[in-house]
Amino acid sequence: MQTGLVSITFRQLGVDDVLGVMRRAGLVAVEWGGDVHVPAGDVAAAKRTAQASADHGVRIVAYGSYYRTGEHDPGDFDDVLRTAVALGAPRIRIWAGSAGSADATPEQRERVTTDLRRITELAGRDGVEIAVEHHPNTLTDTLDSALALYAAVDHPGLRPYWQPRLGLDPAEAMDEVTALLPGLVTAHVFTWTADGARLPLADGAALWEPVLGTLRERGDAERYALLEFVPDDDPEALVRDAVTLREWLAGS
Repeated sequence: MQTGLVSITFRQLGVDDVLGVMRRAGLVAVEWGGDVHVPAGDVAAAKRTAQASADHGVRIVAYGSYYRTGEHDPGDFDDVLRTAVALGAPRIRIWAGSAGSADATPEQRERVTTDLRRITELAGRDGVEIAVEHHPNTLTDTLDSALALYAAVDHPGLRPYWQPRLGLDPAEAMDEVTALLPGLVTAHVFTWTADGARLPLADGAALWEPVLGTLRERGDAERYALLEFVPDDDPEALVRDAVTLREWLAGS
């Protein structure tokens, strides 16, 4: 697995500063966020960021958009896709609506599904995959709902992302990750308490070591472990967490 960063971890830093922190941390892959660093529609910023990433030897593995299927104006995705292509991102991260699986009406679920299929087909024409964030208050807030969504869309260009929900225990985490393979290629890696306080990554060893071990041992795809949400948004915390992540991936 390749180690990297979700750039929104450091919204307070510019692109060059983010890349500098990544260099210090020894991280080689990045998901650039669309809210601050590479805004949707700003093709010039995307091209500048692509060049800066290449100059630092950092591989762009995703464009982190905030497009919500079934909720945003369908035309909004055009800017997202255009920006991702200019950035050279192989996949775009999106959100599955804005209603949780327990609250979504059949009509809402159908809108999300239809739009997700549409943008996956559209992105595929440019060789770009769609990756769905597993996130609360969306249709991927439970494993069963996420699997039903992926089955309904039924498109090879659709990929699940994975991150642990608050309070998820290690056994549940393993069940989710195993169920999402082989399509799962990226995990957002962080450690939080059940009430949302950020901790050093090492405090989540009981969850992350088996999860990352399972992903690492799969030889059927290149996969990425992207650090996110470090305590206090502190670059020094990223450097520390990157050491932990590499140790786990080395099996030490």
